[in-house]
Amino acid sequence: MAEYNPFHNGHAHQIERTRAADNGCGATHVVAVMSGHFVQRGEPALLPKADRVKAALRGGVDLVLELPVPWCLSSAEGFAFGAVSLLDALGCVDVLSFGSECGDLQALEQAADVLASPRFADLLAYHLEGGLPFPEARQKAAAELRGGVAALFESPNNTLGIEYIKALRRLTSGMAPFTVRRFGAGHDARLPAGDMASATFLRSLIEADRLLNATAYMPAPCAAVLAEAAQEGRCPAAVSRLERALLARLRTMSPAEFASLPALSEGLENRLASAARQAGSYQELLDAVKTRRYPLTRIRRLVWSAFLGLSASLAWDAAAGRWKKPPYLRVLGANDRGLEILRAVKNPALPLLARPWTRMPAPCWTPNAAPPTCTPWPCLSRPPAAANSPPASFGLSGPETSLFSQSEGLRALFFCAPPTRPCLINVKTSKRRIFFRHSALIFLAIHKVWQGKSP
Repeated sequence: MAEYNPFHNGHAHQIERTRAADNGCGATHVVAVMSGHFVQRGEPALLPKADRVKAALRGGVDLVLELPVPWCLSSAEGFAFGAVSLLDALGCVDVLSFGSECGDLQALEQAADVLASPRFADLLAYHLEGGLPFPEARQKAAAELRGGVAALFESPNNTLGIEYIKALRRLTSGMAPFTVRRFGAGHDARLPAGDMASATFLRSLIEADRLLNATAYMPAPCAAVLAEAAQEGRCPAAVSRLERALLARLRTMSPAEFASLPALSEGLENRLASAARQAGSYQELLDAVKTRRYPLTRIRRLVWSAFLGLSASLAWDAAAGRWKKPPYLRVLGANDRGLEILRAVKNPALPLLARPWTRMPAPCWTPNAAPPTCTPWPCLSRPPAAANSPPASFGLSGPETSLFSQSEGLRALFFCAPPTRPCLINVKTSKRRIFFRHSALIFLAIHKVWQGKSP
């Protein structure tokens, strides 16, 4: 499970240790479940997923699957369960490899035991009622049950590792967990350590137009992908290009639409609706909604879920009180060994979406990542959707068909608009100018331009 936002030396180290026969698990093939255009921290990815897939294949991954956006924009528990479900559905994956700060699988399993304890839910609810944020309430509840494991929850990769183990147990999966200890720069560290740097530090360099500094902490083939994307204007993504459309979308949402958003509690939807009507920018919106109880990451995920039209029912089963499995397996890229994995998938537990492959000059195989025709959101840099429709036998229908479609056309605005141009799109017709402020109309207008009408 990864986001590769961007792919750096730490990711390469994990893949190397996963393949290693000595003190590793000796993996011959590597499958990665990667987030799409939006990442779990609640923001657009730095690069389009097509570039991140290319970097992953050049960095040692053999097959890349996409985690649908409702699971990307969810908590650590939802993110982990969605990713593990996809790997388990392949039916041919033996080992689940993930990074952690502690590198101690036994300690992580003990922490997962604590979360599964009947008393844990009561203690967690008690501390939440006392006004503590969820991470602090969880850590305090864990400390009361088993003090030795409580410190594990202070580190984000440890927390994700615990959730991966929980997901394996819920699915009764045959995959064995394997953890690689993270060393060098810590998660979100603002300074590098040796040749290791956090993704947060690398993003800050890239956004500051210091690309050469960032590539020093990346494998050379992956750095070349980043440099190419930056040169062609696909990197970095800029939230400012959609700021007006985002605020417009939130201001036109009905109370029922706010109430259907994921991860709501204690009237958070009302707080978001009120802030959206008063905020003059994206940052003002976040500052108005966040509190000690509601951290910034949770608010960002909520805001982008609202803009993309995601409802809680897509990924969360309210009746059962647990996360749903993603409804499909979507292949984003593969090399020769990745194709061997696909051939080994005989009876996948989920529909497998894969289109014909195209041989690229680079030493990898990459698919044309266009959305199927079920999406109403055009993707500007893709061929016509009709040529890429999945077979009817995939069996997708209803809201599931939109899980990966809402973000496809959206990413085009992040990367196709010049950095200095405001989000307000000016589309010329033969006799008049039309200004579209609503996000859906923006997509329709640009789609017409790319169909051959001159702007």
